[in-house]
Amino acid sequence: MNDKKVSFIWAAKEFIWPRKGIILLGLGLIIIKSLAGLVLPYASKTLLDDVIPSQNVEALTSLLLYVGIAILLQAIISFALTRILSVEAQHLISVLRAKVQRKLLTLPISFFDNNKSGALVSRVMSDVEGVRNLVGTGFVQLIGGSITAVISLIILIKINATMTAFVLVPVAVFAVVALKAFKYIRPIFRDRGKIKAEVTGRLTETLNGVRVIKGFNAEEQENKTFEEGVDRLFQNVKKSLTATAVMTSSSTFLLGLASAGIMGIGGYFIMNNSMTTGEFVSFTLFLGFMIAPIVQMSNIGSQLTEALAGLDRTQELMLMTEEDESEDRTITIKEINGDISFNNVAFSYEESKEVLHGISFEAKAGSVTALVGSSGSGKSTIASLAATFLNPSAGAVTLDGTDLSKVHLSSYRQHLGVVLQDDFLYEGTIRENILFPRPDATEEELMSAVEGAYVNEFTDRFDEGLDTVIGERGVKLSGGQRQRISIARALLADPKVIILDEATSNLDTKSESYIQQSLNVLMKNRTTFVIAHRLSTIQQADQILVIEDGNIVERGVHQSLLEQKGRYYQLYTYQSRI
Repeated sequence: MNDKKVSFIWAAKEFIWPRKGIILLGLGLIIIKSLAGLVLPYASKTLLDDVIPSQNVEALTSLLLYVGIAILLQAIISFALTRILSVEAQHLISVLRAKVQRKLLTLPISFFDNNKSGALVSRVMSDVEGVRNLVGTGFVQLIGGSITAVISLIILIKINATMTAFVLVPVAVFAVVALKAFKYIRPIFRDRGKIKAEVTGRLTETLNGVRVIKGFNAEEQENKTFEEGVDRLFQNVKKSLTATAVMTSSSTFLLGLASAGIMGIGGYFIMNNSMTTGEFVSFTLFLGFMIAPIVQMSNIGSQLTEALAGLDRTQELMLMTEEDESEDRTITIKEINGDISFNNVAFSYEESKEVLHGISFEAKAGSVTALVGSSGSGKSTIASLAATFLNPSAGAVTLDGTDLSKVHLSSYRQHLGVVLQDDFLYEGTIRENILFPRPDATEEELMSAVEGAYVNEFTDRFDEGLDTVIGERGVKLSGGQRQRISIARALLADPKVIILDEATSNLDTKSESYIQQSLNVLMKNRTTFVIAHRLSTIQQADQILVIEDGNIVERGVHQSLLEQKGRYYQLYTYQSRI
């Protein structure tokens, strides 16, 4: 089965079938509106052939009344269709956006490592918009227009079969041209979504990194990169416009040719008294009712093609495997002690490129395990395995004796807290950022976390205190202040397991002193993994693991490792000289 069929079947199952009632109602209204539209061509024949020759004013009044009612009915139905289908379509877009965003957050960390955030924003906000053409008036008009065209065709055959046969030739040619054009356009629309996502992703990165760009005077370079992306988008749009123009011009020429032919044939029949003037006018109007939906279908077809191209990408995302979807994850944990063990753990980001080799150690409940070593040695990978952001390629990571690869992730992560070197803060107030893991926390619990992380040391100096707005990613705060907010957030979450990744790097001595004090509060009675380049921050750790090239080359406490005069001693004495 080809992609087009798969995509449409998926879209029909996901979006059309659950809303079959409202779509059938819309379809019924479209048919009534179409039938009401047929009143005018019938009335024209009656007017010219019967009413005017008989000079029957009463019949003329009745005829105008019927036409007026038909026109009013069409207007009312047009309004109802917009209210029913268009509003439902917009509602579906909002529901689908929320659904796609929810799906995104279930995907593993590796997915986000391989995709730009701006591109993912485009997938959430733009790709789903085409669904309005499936549930909105587009799809219903396509079906309703087809029914109108068939009814009109039957009436045209009844009026004059010869003229109808002449008309069908250019219509059939146009149908072939349109089908080929749609086949050509769909991959273009699919590529457009990708290009738009890439351009949006780059723009998002540019805006996030504006300080670095200005610092290196690289504005022109970024402008050039963005212009190239925008030009790729333009070239894509140009291709689709060309294909659409071919359809439009073909319809204009072929259907115009049919109209000219009808004029000649109809004139001939009237002159030979084999057709009345009323029949000719009626035929012409019914012809319009048959052709208009066909031309309209070409426009709606383009919209549906674009919609299905966007939904191809949405379907691709929605069918991705969630990180908690494994059949093996059957264990739900409630209370935990906090003993974490690595048992001969190996890990590979890529096949045949192992970055951890047979890692084994125990982190007892409430203990502090420090991971030190060169950049790229595997420290962060070990921490990510402990946080269940990654899964071992071999071996097992266990919590209180239970293999973490068999545990529902949410049941474990409710006991987990992380403080990163460049921690994530929302644009909002300090209070909102600290309350992030527990929005329903009491004021007393909030203040306990604030004081434990020494956040009040700087918020007391702010006019708005905890209600100070910190800007996007906390740009209005210093690095040390941002870190203390992150630590307060972790304290409020009250986890049993803590991952601290470079939490004290790149800070001045005063900030480091405050953060060290707040970390001491945070680590108390919690199983803690600390990644630190600054070895002065981990001297009190219960165990220090020295990682090099994915192996544990040394382990012990600070003093015993110094006495060994091995790799840890080299790292420590080197830093002491700086």
